[in-house]
Amino acid sequence: MLDIGRLLLQILIILAASRAVGGVFRAIGQPKVVGEMFAGIFLGPSLLGWFAPKVSAVIFPAASLGYLNTLSQIGLVIFMFLVGMNINPNELKSQGHAAVLASHASISFPFVLAALFSLYLYPRLAEENVSFASFGLFMGTAMSITAFPVLARILAERKMLQSRIGTIAVACAAVDDVTGWCILGYVVFLIRSAHDSTSFRLLLGGTLLFVLAMIFGVRKLVGNFERAYRKHGSMSENQLVLLFLLTLGSALCTEWMGIHPLFGAFLLGAVMPKEPRFVAYVSERLHAIVILLLPLFFAFTGLRTSVHLIKGSEMWTYCALIVLVATVGKFGGSALASQLCGMPLRESLALGILMNTRGLMELVVLNIGLEIHVISPTLFSMMVIMALVTTFMTTPLLAWTCSEKTVQVANEIPEKAQAICRGGSAA
Repeated sequence: MLDIGRLLLQILIILAASRAVGGVFRAIGQPKVVGEMFAGIFLGPSLLGWFAPKVSAVIFPAASLGYLNTLSQIGLVIFMFLVGMNINPNELKSQGHAAVLASHASISFPFVLAALFSLYLYPRLAEENVSFASFGLFMGTAMSITAFPVLARILAERKMLQSRIGTIAVACAAVDDVTGWCILGYVVFLIRSAHDSTSFRLLLGGTLLFVLAMIFGVRKLVGNFERAYRKHGSMSENQLVLLFLLTLGSALCTEWMGIHPLFGAFLLGAVMPKEPRFVAYVSERLHAIVILLLPLFFAFTGLRTSVHLIKGSEMWTYCALIVLVATVGKFGGSALASQLCGMPLRESLALGILMNTRGLMELVVLNIGLEIHVISPTLFSMMVIMALVTTFMTTPLLAWTCSEKTVQVANEIPEKAQAICRGGSAA
C-alpha cells in the first residue's frame, strides 16, 4: 500500500540532497548533473546505508522503492524524448569527414574492445542463465555510450559549443546514442524473446510495424506542432498536452511490445521536427519536469548500487579493468580517428576526452541491463562506478588539455587529411 507521507519524505530528501551536492560539484568546476549523480549514490547503501543503516531502512524501505521508481521512470520518459528530439544526425554531414570517421570509431572501437573483454568477464561475473552473446552485446553497448546531454552541458559551460571540437563532439555523441540505443534494443529484444519462437516473431513484427508507423505516419503528424509554432511563435496548452500524451503513448507501445518504454519515447523524439527554435521551445517547456524527476532516478540507481558488493582485491581489480577498458576504448578510438583526419593533437585528445563522458545515459542503460537480468548487482555496481569515474574526469582533463587557441572556432580540416578520411590517396 502506498505510504504517501513516506514518498513525500523521500522526494524531499532526494531533491534537497541533489541540489546541495550539485551545488558543491558546481563550485569545483563540475556540471551540476554530475553532483546529482553522486548524490544518488550517497543516499544508497554505499554511504547512507553503511553509515546509518537504521535511518536508511526507515526512509528507503525496500517495499517503498517501487513507487519511487515509477515516478523516476516518468521523468526518464520525458528525458529520453528530449534526448531524441535534440539529436539530429544530419548535422554530422556538415562537420566533414573527421566527424564521420570519429563517430564510427567512437562506437565501433570501444564496442569491439568491450566485447573481447567480455570473454574474460563472462565466466567470472555473468549470471548463470545469461548467454555470452547477450552479455557481450550488452557490455559492448554499455561501454560505447556517450552522455549526449552531459557532454553538451560541459561544452556550453566552457564556451566550447561553437568550436570545431564542440560541434564534432556533439555530432558524434548524437550518432553514438542512436547506434547504442538500436543495439540495446536488439539486446533487450533478444533476451525477452529467448526460448519462445512465437514470441520472437510477434515481437519482431510488432517492432518493425511500430518503427515504420513512427517514421511514415507519426512523423508527418508531429510536423503540425512545428508548423503551429512557426505560425504563432508558441504552442497552445492543448498542443503541449497532446505532445505529452503522444510521448507517454509511444512509451506505452514499446512497453506493451516487451521492449522498454524508454525506446518509444526516444523514437518519438527522434522523428520530431529539428528546427532549432522549435526544439529549444519544447525543451524549455518540458525541462521543469525533468529537473524535478531525474534526481529520483539517480537516487533509485544509488539505492541499487552498493560498493560493498565489490569485495576483495580480485573484485576491485575487475572494477579497475572495466574503467580502464572503457576509457581506452572510447578515448583511444575517438582520438586516433580524429588524428588520422588531420586534427591537431590537442584537439584530438580533447575530442577523445569528451567522447569518454558517459553520465546519465550510461546509468539508464545499466538500469535496463539490471532489469532484464543480463548483468548481476555486483557487475551493475562496478559499471556505475565506471560511469561516475569517466564522467567526473572529463572536466579536469578537458581544462588541462584545451588552451585558448583550441577553444576558438577552428578552420577547415586540410584537404590532404580530407582525402585520407575519404579513403583516397594521401600523396
